[in-house]
Amino acid sequence: MSESVLFSPLTIRDLQFKNRVWVSPMCQYSAHEGVVSAWHQMHLGALASGGPGLVMTEATAVVPEGRISYGCPGIWSDEQAEAWRPIVEFAHSMGTKIGIQLAHAGRKGSTMLPWDDHVVIKMDEGGWTTVGPSPLAYGRFPIPSVLTTDQIESLVTDFANAASRSISMGFDVVEIHAAHGYLFHQFLSPLSNKRDDEYGGTFAGRAKFLLEACVAVRKVIPTSTPLFVRISATDWMPDGWNVDDSVQLCHLLKEVGVDLIDVSSGGLVHDAKIASGPGYQVPFAARIKSEVGMPTSAVGLITEATQAEGIIANGEADAVMLARAMLRNPRWALKAAEDLGVVIPWPNQLERARTISPRPSPQ
Repeated sequence: MSESVLFSPLTIRDLQFKNRVWVSPMCQYSAHEGVVSAWHQMHLGALASGGPGLVMTEATAVVPEGRISYGCPGIWSDEQAEAWRPIVEFAHSMGTKIGIQLAHAGRKGSTMLPWDDHVVIKMDEGGWTTVGPSPLAYGRFPIPSVLTTDQIESLVTDFANAASRSISMGFDVVEIHAAHGYLFHQFLSPLSNKRDDEYGGTFAGRAKFLLEACVAVRKVIPTSTPLFVRISATDWMPDGWNVDDSVQLCHLLKEVGVDLIDVSSGGLVHDAKIASGPGYQVPFAARIKSEVGMPTSAVGLITEATQAEGIIANGEADAVMLARAMLRNPRWALKAAEDLGVVIPWPNQLERARTISPRPSPQ
């Protein structure tokens, strides 16, 4: 059988991932009052049984107003945390690591579900006042309330508390969501952060909130637990956050104990012109990996086994994160291994579907 770097193990801190095919966070808009549902058990369970090295949850809010939509999950309460437990236990029964993405939507919160007939929740429908670094709206969304320094400090504690709950439920990885135009990204980018206090102005000021949250989370999770941060490497806009900024930020994240950068892009500005195509964000992950000297994961229209294998083999990233390809086929990793001529373990219940036998046929 073939050798494959895509299906080779990766160790970060004390955690070993069985391969470098990872499932990217994907919003499902199917929670009730922040509590995950049977849909999440089915969705994440199917992914965990499909052979990936890691499954990430969708963006999970640390406070109620941190949700993107009214259907997004949270982990600001013990009830919400407990609902994650059977999902985590099932992933582990499949030999799959599972991570939680902790998030705050900021000015992009208080939305309806994507399939509803309007976008922003009206106040009489249960909507809430969003928050942000400055009184600047995302597109036609409402203008957010400006966070005070006391509120920022409180949110740092909220992220730490959410991380503690996550660890108590057995999550293997904690990721902080600082991409796609959500709250931390809003602070990072000069397009959305016009503050003149300690959390704005200079690069250091704009990065301060995220760095404080990373320090607080790192303190409350075990030293053996990897801490990831997802960033948008560029706003794809003139005078916005760019790849040079991302490299500078990642040096600082490395210093405070972040172990891997999950590299995406965009999301801050609703009308940015993004030059997309197969693997279009991989060069961002490659540059950060090379210049910062820390592990990265790559995302963005990664769909084929040979494509993913090449990204790892070329040293452009340490893992690939797949989203839409996994929605189309939750057993993508099992199929990719066979496409590459690699034998990996399958769940017993799925063995009859193999096309490559793991053992010689009887004589």
